[in-house]
Amino acid sequence: MRTALVIGTGLIGTSAALALAQRGVTVHLSDHDPEQARTAAALGAGTEEAPEGPVDLVIVAAPPAHVAATLADAMRRGLGRGYLDVASVKGGPRRELEALGLDLSSYIGTHPMSGREKSGPLAATGDLFEGRPWVLTPTRDTDTEVLNLALELVSHCRAVPVVMDADAHDRAVALVSHMPHLVSSLVAARLEHAEEAAVRLCGQGIRDVTRIAASDPRMWIDILSANPGPVADLLADVSADLDETVRALRALQASDEAKRREGVSGIEDVLRRGNAGQVRVPGKHGSAPRVYETVAVLIDDQPGQLARIFADAGMAGVNIEDVRIEHATGRQAGLVQLLVEPKAAPVLTAALRERGWAIRQ
Repeated sequence: MRTALVIGTGLIGTSAALALAQRGVTVHLSDHDPEQARTAAALGAGTEEAPEGPVDLVIVAAPPAHVAATLADAMRRGLGRGYLDVASVKGGPRRELEALGLDLSSYIGTHPMSGREKSGPLAATGDLFEGRPWVLTPTRDTDTEVLNLALELVSHCRAVPVVMDADAHDRAVALVSHMPHLVSSLVAARLEHAEEAAVRLCGQGIRDVTRIAASDPRMWIDILSANPGPVADLLADVSADLDETVRALRALQASDEAKRREGVSGIEDVLRRGNAGQVRVPGKHGSAPRVYETVAVLIDDQPGQLARIFADAGMAGVNIEDVRIEHATGRQAGLVQLLVEPKAAPVLTAALRERGWAIRQ
């Protein structure tokens, strides 16, 4: 691939453009908002100048509701040899294109499974997709050349290609992305009018559950409008589980011992099912989940503290598999949780203590 046209210079489009430009591809940028395209160009994502002829690959990074129309316009104008989109739903746009009677041999639907709570070109980075799955949904009609161009894009972005059927993809993202976002928003909505004294007690658990609720509502309306059926089906299942959980909690309040036992059984069931589902979430680098030991270190909220901890861990020969930070309420301090291989935990604990760090048991 030598040339590409990115239509839509938001977070995903600009990030893809940055990755391509960094690898020597000549990238042309287009957006319905010229200022957004100028911003992306200023970041080094490409040029606002229109290509002189057909590019190797046209990448449509428009909202799902506008993907089919944008692709149809680009195809009719002959802007590229190959076309793909990066929308978070795949079945709907393809059916819209089929209904328009277009030859779809030069098109492939794709979806990079990566993003941020922030949107727009200023939030973009050239490494946004690194190590992340990038779904490709070819059909029997897809030209091999177009599939190869899509694979080259994925390679330039250092993502991991995953081939799926379009409708299977839409059901999958409803489960692992769209439904969880709504559940996160429902939990976060409970905080909107909560008493300040209660909100001040927020810890890492509520931060983890509500993190993705910070995303742009307008973007998510576009996404959910393109995949409402599978998401509604999943939320109906969650609703049924919630009803059962509420009944179990009410039973725990009963004076009758048999009802309380029934309540305990109901709560235990949902918690155990949660355990069983959570262990299926892929672990580091997409591998099978691993169990790590946590070494908790108390630190002051000052520049250089984390760098010192990582340096001391490195000197001890211990690899930090993951890290979490919990900030203390009302204090300039926090708790750094270092996740390491179980056999490395005592080594790291001893080394950090020797260097003066306060370890919480």
